[in-house]
Amino acid sequence: MAATDVDTYPSEEMRNLTLGGHVGFDSLPDQLVSKSVAQGFCFNILCVGETGIGKSTLMNTLFNTTFENEEASHYLNGVHLRPRTYDLKESNVDLRLTIVDTVGFGDQVNKEESYKPIVDYIDTQFESFLQEELKIKRSLFNYHDTRIHVCLYFIAPTGHSLKSLDLVTMKKLDSKVNIIPIIAKADTISKSELHKFKIKIMSELVSNGVQIYQFPTDDEAVAEINSSMNALLPFAVVGSSEEVKIGNKMVRARQYPWGAVQVENESHCDFVKLREMLIRVNMEDLREQTHTRHYELYRRCKLEEMGFKDTDPDSEPFSLQETYEAKRREFLGELQHKEEEMRQMFVNKVKETEAELKEKEKELHARFEQMKRMHQEEKRNVEEKRRDLEEEMNSFNRRKNAAETLQGQSLQGSSAQSIKKN
Repeated sequence: MAATDVDTYPSEEMRNLTLGGHVGFDSLPDQLVSKSVAQGFCFNILCVGETGIGKSTLMNTLFNTTFENEEASHYLNGVHLRPRTYDLKESNVDLRLTIVDTVGFGDQVNKEESYKPIVDYIDTQFESFLQEELKIKRSLFNYHDTRIHVCLYFIAPTGHSLKSLDLVTMKKLDSKVNIIPIIAKADTISKSELHKFKIKIMSELVSNGVQIYQFPTDDEAVAEINSSMNALLPFAVVGSSEEVKIGNKMVRARQYPWGAVQVENESHCDFVKLREMLIRVNMEDLREQTHTRHYELYRRCKLEEMGFKDTDPDSEPFSLQETYEAKRREFLGELQHKEEEMRQMFVNKVKETEAELKEKEKELHARFEQMKRMHQEEKRNVEEKRRDLEEEMNSFNRRKNAAETLQGQSLQGSSAQSIKKN
């Protein structure tokens, strides 16, 4: 039977398949890049610094554009966060950029709670993302991620040391956001003083336990440049949107009577280094650190506060359903306990009200008896007065009748005498 099958198609040729190109899973990175480019990216920057320190100017200089901006007053009662979102495009890459400005930061006399609105805003963005994750029907693919990816903390170029407000604020933020400290308006301080100021700042940050963002050195492609840049923190920057002619070309600079400070001249300031580290080299790492470190810490603490956990007291795996059922039973028990407390409270309140009503009833009854006695006493007095008045009226009538009788008799006597005379 097998021989017959082989001989059935002796003249048929074997089919050959031609490959259209290279076949392999090494094309996965290309697929990921194409998908990411089509989806677009988002990047959120928080600018923390005093009013007038140059936050808006630096943002305009970083992205080589002019963002809409409103001048902030120095007389605000508190700190207000003002987010603004812009859609940028470079080559074929779309970037949704959100810049959050801290309006009024450091302008109050009492700066004790200046950091709280900033912390609350960061936590609010984490909470919004967590609520989206916990939904049954999620839409994270097109969700506008507003979590802060980097905090540019602007330090005033005093040349001495950090202010207490700076240390307290950075200490409160270091576990929630990637902090990159920068010295603003660095052209107002000499090079020697600037070098000493940088050393002083880093020493104070370390001694106070402030954890700032360190550029990653685990990737061989950027390990060398990131290591060298970590040693230059904090960056001393100068921002300017004005163009000045230097030689035969126009460059962005700040013009002074004694010369010009070029923004993109690395011997003048660290603006180019900041732009390279922030945008070109480590933007994706900042996004990743925000998700894997800061957001995960917030998410874990939040779920633990709600009673969720991965293991039971015996270190055995604990499923989400078991946790939900346990929390549901606990909630129902607390609800029943509160209901019983409210019922008992209601019964006690009713008893108290009944006792008060009985007491009021006794008081009313006593007042009624008192008024009844008073009424009877007044009635007796009225009766006595009525009897006295009747006796007086009878006596008066008797006297009146007697007087009338006497008067009649006198009239009769006088008429008889006149008759006799006649």
